[in-house]
Amino acid sequence: MGTTPVVLGIESSCDETGAGLVRDGRLLGHAVASSMDQHARFGGVVPEIAARAHVHAFGPVVRRALDEAGLRMRDIGAVAVTTGPGLAGALQVGLAGAKGLAYALGVPLYGVHHLAGHVAADTLAHGPLPDPCVVLIVSGGHTSLLLVRDLVRDRIVHLGDTLDDAAGECFDKAARVFGLPYPGGPAIDRAARDGSPHAVPFPRPLTAPRDDPYAFSFSGLKTAAARWAERHRGSVLPVADGAASLQEAVADVLTRKAVAACREHGVDTLVVVGGVAANSRVRALAEERCAAAGVALRVPPLSLCTDNGAMIAAVGDLLVRAGAAPAPWDLSADPSAPLEQAALHPAAPQPAARAA
Repeated sequence: MGTTPVVLGIESSCDETGAGLVRDGRLLGHAVASSMDQHARFGGVVPEIAARAHVHAFGPVVRRALDEAGLRMRDIGAVAVTTGPGLAGALQVGLAGAKGLAYALGVPLYGVHHLAGHVAADTLAHGPLPDPCVVLIVSGGHTSLLLVRDLVRDRIVHLGDTLDDAAGECFDKAARVFGLPYPGGPAIDRAARDGSPHAVPFPRPLTAPRDDPYAFSFSGLKTAAARWAERHRGSVLPVADGAASLQEAVADVLTRKAVAACREHGVDTLVVVGGVAANSRVRALAEERCAAAGVALRVPPLSLCTDNGAMIAAVGDLLVRAGAAPAPWDLSADPSAPLEQAALHPAAPQPAARAA
């Protein structure tokens, strides 16, 4: 089965149940089940619904990933699982399932930080990360600029984070006032195709000379979008123009700060990951600005931008190959875990597991 074990990755931090299989940096198979449709009528993720959906999806998703890879359960040599951050109940379902599989198979277990998974997702498409690289993580709950060296051996350096709303959260909330469906990011991207990005002069938060050059703030932009929509009350709202202009503002701020970080730190590779990395304007403007700055741009394929088990398996595979100690069996979830290292557990020896 190769020189290193097949790693099964489990992701259940929000509303996607994901399972992926990786060995030696190569994706063998993965599957995702989403409960998005069950949350759409509430305009956001309902934690209890998400947790119940994970319970029902866990087994079928693992089996689908194995089938795609042409593998059997006994071929799994290690299990990696998201242990934070995320919804507490959702994380517990994935962790319990991962522990059960690892214990039954007699293989080591690794706890993984969800955001480190997003970073590692790019390695499945483009190979090992350059050392160093600047990483822009943009998702529904997180917006961060990171300086990354060895993802699983070195501490991750935060250059800047969002001070309030994340970019994806801004899209979700603005979409609601625009009358667009949840999730807001894809809906705004679709609506923006028919609009002008210069129609509405939305602000570019924290881009003044005295502002923190790498911090983000999207709460004010969200409010500006709501105020703009209110001014059209009683008339037809030009949704396409609003969506295109909002999307342009978000993409402008994200890419401007990311490329500036590369220049300031002498880094020649920018990696953009997370659900908002699937946004067409963010990708296009990042390509344009990186090309002008002589910076190489890496963005995972769309299927690996949103939450999935393959990215967690990718971190597990890196940990295994780095000789990292597995997690203890009393590994617990940490819903608010800060991103400091890829592994979310102490370097403690694992008790003997029961043979499969």
